[in-house]
Amino acid sequence: MSQKTFYRRRALAARLTKLITQEAVGSAVASGVFLTAPRRTGKSTFAREDLRPALEEAGALVLYADLWKDLTKEPGAVIVETVREAIGRDEKLISRLAIAPGLEAVSVGRVNFNVNKIGLGKEIGLTKAFEALSDETKKLIVLIIDETQHAITTDEGVAALFALKAARDELNSSKHYGLRIVCIGSNQSKLATLRNSSDEAFFGASMVQLPMLDKDFIDWYCKGLDLPHDLDPSDVFQLFQESGCRPDLLSAAADDIRFDFTVGPKAIVVRLAELVRAHAEALNANLRTVIHSLTPIQSAVIRVMGSKGEGFAPFESSTMELYAKAIANAGIATSEPKVEEPDVQLALMALQEKKLVWKTSRGVYAIEERLTVDVLRKDGLLDDLV
Repeated sequence: MSQKTFYRRRALAARLTKLITQEAVGSAVASGVFLTAPRRTGKSTFAREDLRPALEEAGALVLYADLWKDLTKEPGAVIVETVREAIGRDEKLISRLAIAPGLEAVSVGRVNFNVNKIGLGKEIGLTKAFEALSDETKKLIVLIIDETQHAITTDEGVAALFALKAARDELNSSKHYGLRIVCIGSNQSKLATLRNSSDEAFFGASMVQLPMLDKDFIDWYCKGLDLPHDLDPSDVFQLFQESGCRPDLLSAAADDIRFDFTVGPKAIVVRLAELVRAHAEALNANLRTVIHSLTPIQSAVIRVMGSKGEGFAPFESSTMELYAKAIANAGIATSEPKVEEPDVQLALMALQEKKLVWKTSRGVYAIEERLTVDVLRKDGLLDDLV
């Protein structure tokens, strides 16, 4: 695609590059760097088009694993394949690893695993692979993992993260050239599960909230729209903020205008606002359809999850009472019904299948997207559930 297709955030990329690659006393970046921003607000584009080139210009070898690209693939396998591809591009490395000895089973944090099963084959673990890559290239390696939270939904994904921790610790020793792991995600609470406890793979890693696209982006965007009538960037920026700072909503509305030959130049400004709001409402409408199609127990579970937030514990007695209260408040029962644990378990499984709920391999549940909580609250479905 043309360079003009992307809005460049070079200053932000340069600042993050300096922070990621630095070795300042007291810096926690060697433990990992977590970058978070809401979904569909441009964080992946920034990582690919700005951060990766900036890191490469700074002399780093950058590997990029997108766990969102193909959800049918095991997250741990995607990470391993990314390293395998980097190794496969260098014949010297392949020859070198072909004679590498196998590694033993190890214990890191709360997980016991055999690194040979997490690596590039029967006898090559991730640590050995990264060692060879580091020593051959003599460069700092930066592994960017997009939508990292998917890795902790499976046992293999968790094992891969702990294998990465082992590789990170080895490469950041004085023997090699360093390894930085940059984890990107759309949900800060999910990412935090990887760093908030001493028995997690990235305990103590830095958490960074990526700035949202700003007025400069809208100025650039309006100049490149090529519509029959110029738009006032101030008006468009207000609309952009109103719609959650999501560029795809602006683009969808602009395309609707381009292919509507009945819209006159003077009506474009008003029509753009109508279309952006319509597309935003359509997203909410689809979600509302799913929510209002839930069974009573499924509805009760997700409503209680929305009201409890990070404090949600699915099978505590107080939570079980709230499920019953939610069903009664919905007018489905004349009195608070008794809710059993198997009912809740089945409801949680169904909500996972509907992509409303997310679960880690340790059995921690959370609502998949913040938008779901916003819709529940706006529709009054969280009232009286405290």
